[in-house]
Amino acid sequence: FVGVNGVGKTTTIGKVAHLLHKRGFKTLMAAGDTFRAAAGEQLEIWAERTGSEIVRNKPGADPAAVLFDAITAAKSRGIDFVLADTAGRQHSKANLMGELEKVMRSAEKALGRRPDEVLLVLDANTGQNAIRQAEEFTKAAGVTGLVLTKIDGTARGGALIGAYDKLRVPIKLVGTGEKAENLKDFRPAEFASNLFD
Repeated sequence: FVGVNGVGKTTTIGKVAHLLHKRGFKTLMAAGDTFRAAAGEQLEIWAERTGSEIVRNKPGADPAAVLFDAITAAKSRGIDFVLADTAGRQHSKANLMGELEKVMRSAEKALGRRPDEVLLVLDANTGQNAIRQAEEFTKAAGVTGLVLTKIDGTARGGALIGAYDKLRVPIKLVGTGEKAENLKDFRPAEFASNLFD
C-alpha cells in the first residue's frame, strides 16, 4: 500500500485484513512505515483486531528490510497474504520516491517476482492532484490498483476518473468510513450515481 501522507493507508490495510480474515485467509502485516511515530502501534492494533500476524522493527529502521523480513516470515509460516504498510511520502520528493523503489526491489527479491498487488491509496478530497500522484507512484512502484478513501463525507472522488483514464490502473476498493467493515469493492455504476447526485 503506497500513497501520500494522511490518505488512510494504515486504516485501509486493517480493513483489507478484516475482509481477508472473514474469507478464511491468514494475513501478515508488514510495518514498513518506520518513520511516523504511531504507525507501528496503529498497525499492531489492527493486527490484533483482525487476527493478523505482524512483522515490525524499531522506529527509523530500513523499511525495505522490514518488508523483506515480513515476506520471508510469511513464506515460512504459510501465510496467504502480506499487507505492507509504507511511509506516506510526497510524490514530488525524488529521494522518498527512490526509497519506495528500493522497497519494491526488496519485495521482488524476497518473492522472486513482482508483488501481486501494489495499491495506491487516494483520498477522495484530493482533487486533480490525484492524477499526478497516480503517475508518480506508478513510475516508482508499479501500481496495479487504486483505493479511494474518505468517500463518506462530501467528497465524491471525481479525480479518480482522471487517474484511471490516464493510467488505466483499475479502481479496486472504496473506503466509506473508519470501521473495519467500511471497505467495499469498487462498483462503477454506484460510483457514477453518487458522483452526480
